[in-house]
Amino acid sequence: MSEEQPSVELRILRAMRRTLTNVAKDTYTPPGMRHPLSEETINDIRECLTLISSREHELGGVSGDDRPHFTDEVSDTVVVQLDTRGLKKKD
Repeated sequence: MSEEQPSVELRILRAMRRTLTNVAKDTYTPPGMRHPLSEETINDIRECLTLISSREHELGGVSGDDRPHFTDEVSDTVVVQLDTRGLKKKD
């Protein structure tokens, strides 16, 4: 079964989110140093990211696979252990 491709709007939102987060990463400054972006611009980026996230949820384009997972996080995945003690190896 093939997966349905995301809509153009969803692809645009993802590209915008990726671009804004890259701007935030690229302009990061250590504590105590003056940030190159104004406080107003930083708040505008935060507001845009919030709006993008809300719209992605409305479109249903955000699934559990889109977010990071912790290694100890409970998932629906079932791991089955195979008992190979009775099997013979071929030479």
